[in-house]
Amino acid sequence: MPNILEKILAQKKVEIAALDVVALRRAAESAPAPRDFLAALNRRRNGLPVALIAELKRASPSKGLLAPHLDLFQVAELYADNGAAAISVLTDEKFFLGSLDTLRALRTTHPAPVPLLRKDFIIDEAQIYEARANGADAILLIAAALTDDAHFAALHACALNLGLTVLVEVHDEAETERALRLADVRLIGINNRNLATFEVSLATSERLRPLIPAGITVVAESGIFTAADVARLATAQVDAILVGEALVTAPDIAAKVRELSKHRS
Repeated sequence: MPNILEKILAQKKVEIAALDVVALRRAAESAPAPRDFLAALNRRRNGLPVALIAELKRASPSKGLLAPHLDLFQVAELYADNGAAAISVLTDEKFFLGSLDTLRALRTTHPAPVPLLRKDFIIDEAQIYEARANGADAILLIAAALTDDAHFAALHACALNLGLTVLVEVHDEAETERALRLADVRLIGINNRNLATFEVSLATSERLRPLIPAGITVVAESGIFTAADVARLATAQVDAILVGEALVTAPDIAAKVRELSKHRS
């Protein structure tokens, strides 16, 4: 049986086949300039708390429906008003109930005052053009989904050439080594979730963080729910955290954002 990542990537190939890459590239090149996502995260270099990337997330394959009826624009406003440095927008429709329309609206009709990450399973240049055309300031590239090093490097370079910040996601030592071989890599995310078993452990960030040199911004992803979790990761010298489930399921989202965005090491 294929694991969930394999199922998602198979679906992505179907979606990519329907894209008009020429039109998307043209739209990307004429879109408004991306904002500096990396600068928004590097507050810790000035002694400020760990930066929070707050995620808009309705569902996930591991947890099912989380907050299917959430007003995402209202939540994005709560995120920005209560301390989030950036917003992650899940755009996968089939597995996460996300939408590119949300990303585009947060740049146009409901503009967010902080930079936006397109969170999806990007395996083709057409998706990068699509992200840029729809208002993304940054994209995610998942090492586990990009097993060919040359293709991985080409996608990373394509995004940088469009002015996008690239969050390169790793979840073990081998993937970290691959990420560090990318030219001009500036931002690495450590996913605390094992993509095969979906087990989560903050020890993954603690184990991998020392392998990443100074000068590269490090984001801890998954399994972050409390102020104690943030304090633990701050002690491990991560620069930022990416949090979705703990925020969208909180009884008081604004209070949860404040809780998770106020900790320093």
